Formats: sequence, structure tokens, C-alpha cells
Amino acid sequence: MHRRHFLGSATVATLLGSRAAAADQPSFTFPSIDGGRLRTADWRGKPVLVVNTASLCGFSGQLRDMQQLHDTEGKKGLVVLAVPSNDFNQELDDAKKVKEYCTVEYGITLPMTDILHVAKGDVHPFYRWVKDQTGFAPNWNFNKVLLAPDGRIIGTWRSFAKPGGAGIRQAFSPYLSG
Repeated sequence: MHRRHFLGSATVATLLGSRAAAADQPSFTFPSIDGGRLRTADWRGKPVLVVNTASLCGFSGQLRDMQQLHDTEGKKGLVVLAVPSNDFNQELDDAKKVKEYCTVEYGITLPMTDILHVAKGDVHPFYRWVKDQTGFAPNWNFNKVLLAPDGRIIGTWRSFAKPGGAGIRQAFSPYLSG
């Protein structure tokens, strides 16, 4: 009897601790490539895949994969966010050019930030937080960070991992609706 009570209390304490930790996850604001702001707080309750992108990178074909995820899994709750960056010298020099290129070449309609620093210089607070929490920092273009619906980091991947690949899908699928 005492053992069951202890285990039940431990389970409740763990669940309450997890909820408290989730509530403590920070929110971040990104400047949108379209003007205005993109706020992670607006996406609470949904998994969010954040990818640092570069139009002139050999991995830029992943933009097509990102858009496909946005089109198919966005209806089930997945948010795919592109974060253009020139930290590795492979992005166009103007946000309007980036937007036009991504729209014409890949049909991008998913949310995109303005051109930001993700690894060098004045690194965006989101990427500083990811590094502080996990030790992960983009070492090239098309690195991925997956946030759980409560804002926790639940996965990070390097450039070779495709946005729609099995490992990433397996990580976000439990959080999709329908």
C-alpha cells in the first residue's frame, strides 16, 4: 500500500514538475521577412521546426521539403519556420531578394524571418538559447531545431538530415492532430 502511494505521488510530482518546466520555456520574437513579427508564443500547442536557410547553399533544395511539410503537416499543427542567414556566406544580401528567390524557385509560403545571425556576430536570442540548453549551434546552413508544443527543444539535426526525413518525422509526429 505504501509503495503504491509513493509511486503515485512520485508520478504526480514528475508530471507537475514537467508542466512547471514547460511553462518556464522562453518565447522568442523574430522579425518577419514580410514585415511585422513572428512569435513562438503564438505557436504554443504546436510543434515548431526551425531551420536556418541560405538561398545559395547546396542544401537549398531542402526548402522544397520544408514547403512540402508546411503544406501537408501544417494542417495537422506543424509549424515550419525558415530563418535565412548569411553567417556561412551563402545567402543573398537583401531580404526582398531572398523572399523573391524562395517564392519563385520553391513556392515558399511558410513563415520566414528576415536575414538573421544564427552562429556568428549578433546571434539571435533563440539560437543563443538553443546553444545554452543543448550545446547545439548551427555549423552550416540547414541545421534544424524542433520545439515541442510546450516550447521545449526535443531534437536537433545537422544539414544532411532532410526536413521530411524519418528521424525528424518520428520526433514531431506524436504532436500532430488528426
